[in-house]
Amino acid sequence: MFRSIDAFLRYFDSVNRRAMRDIGALPPEADGWTPATGEGENAWSINQLVGHMAGSRLYFASAYRGEGWISPQPPDTSRRELWVPALEASAAEFRRLVEGTPGEWLDRQVDMIDSSGSLGGWRILLMMLEHDIHHRSQIDTYAGMNGWQVPDIFNRSAEHIATKQDQQREKYRAG
Repeated sequence: MFRSIDAFLRYFDSVNRRAMRDIGALPPEADGWTPATGEGENAWSINQLVGHMAGSRLYFASAYRGEGWISPQPPDTSRRELWVPALEASAAEFRRLVEGTPGEWLDRQVDMIDSSGSLGGWRILLMMLEHDIHHRSQIDTYAGMNGWQVPDIFNRSAEHIATKQDQQREKYRAG
């Protein structure tokens, strides 16, 4: 759990940077790409998913602020060149909406939208992050299925880490 909104926003900034990096790396042929099968969100184009990511951030901000689980109109992501600016703008607006909110909001309870009960403010913020990462991963999966380059999450591939394993085993066996 985050203990301050500033700590949360620092982490959000890093998640947003990875979303912009991955989506910005998509090739022109990703524009308008839609899965061959699926229903609902599983059938949305990459354009729709990016718009959904950007808009949903503000949905969670509205809930966190105690203003209801209100979905804004998603931004225009009808063309590839609009994707990263939409994510940048939504991140800036999300930050504006939650930055400087009282620390006790992290612990206050917010009623659920579709069931009885409530969630702590910190949990709503984590739900937003999980949602963002979920759809970034969905888009990265689509990229992999199409043979488009997918950036390594922390600029390290599994293959690179594998080359360091013998060294790590030796170092920590010797200690």
